[in-house]
Parts: sequence; structure tokens; C-alpha cells
Amino acid sequence: MIANSSSRQIIVHYLASIAYHTQKAIRNAEDDYWKFSAGNQVRTPEEILRHMTSLLGYIKTLSEGGTFKPEPLKTIQDEIDRFHQFLDEVSKQLDRDLPLREVTEFQLLQGPLSDIMTHVGQLSMLRRLYGDPVPPENFVYADISSNRLGKNQPASRSPDKDWPEELKKKL
Repeated sequence: MIANSSSRQIIVHYLASIAYHTQKAIRNAEDDYWKFSAGNQVRTPEEILRHMTSLLGYIKTLSEGGTFKPEPLKTIQDEIDRFHQFLDEVSKQLDRDLPLREVTEFQLLQGPLSDIMTHVGQLSMLRRLYGDPVPPENFVYADISSNRLGKNQPASRSPDKDWPEELKKKL
């Protein structure tokens, strides 16, 4: 999917980057991870993912109007599917060049989209605290495509071959 203006193309690519980073953070996560509580009223990974979907819903309202608050779904797989569905819907909305109400594409990037990427980092950090760290990689070489916003993201092209946590698992 290619958006019409260069700023929208950048945003659609950023949506694809969010899809890739999110799947890296949650790929092969154990079922118990989704309910993991780090304490101090920190959101669980499931709550973080739902909030990320909420932010995408907010972006949709900036063109379509209305409000959006996602209700909890039955399974975590349903939550993951809905998140990726919303990434795709926002991408299509940008591709159709629908006007944004009272905000610019730059404000989307500095606001809800940056917030989503922050939450992706939280998902990764919670994986580490849960005891199942996400392998590092050089994201400059990641296979990220604006045509791929779903949960089927490619494996890392440039993973770190040796990382301390993996070496500890092998001992």
C-alpha cells in the first residue's frame, strides 16, 4: 500500500515498522506472559496491546469522527488480530487521502504513533522481566514493508549472534 503524499508514505512505513517491532516483541510469548504484572499498577502486556489498538482507533476518529474504546476480546490471539486489523485500516485510510481533522500527519507521528512504539518497547521490556527476553537485532536492516501490516512478519535479517541472555540459556 502506497500513500499519496510523502508524509503519508512515511507514516504508512512507520505503521509497518510498528507491525514488525510488535511481532518481534510478542512472537512465541508464553500464554502467562500476557497477564504478567510487573507491579506498581503497570499495565499487563494484554492491557498494553489493547491500549495500542485504542491509539489506532483514535487515529481513525481523526478522519472519520466519533470515538473509540476497544472492549476486551475473548482471547489474546483475537486482540493481536484486531491490533493488526487496525494497523491495516489506518494505512488504508491514509492511502485514500482522507483529510485529518485538526491535526497534521506530523502530529500523528509525534503523538499516537510514537506512543504506540513506546508501548512496543514496554512489551519487550516486560518479556525480559517475565524471564523471556527478546533477541536484539539491528533494525536498520529489518525486512519492513508497507505492504505487510499483519502478524506474519519475517524473521530478523540482522540478529545479534551472541547476546548475554542467550549465552546464559545455553550454559
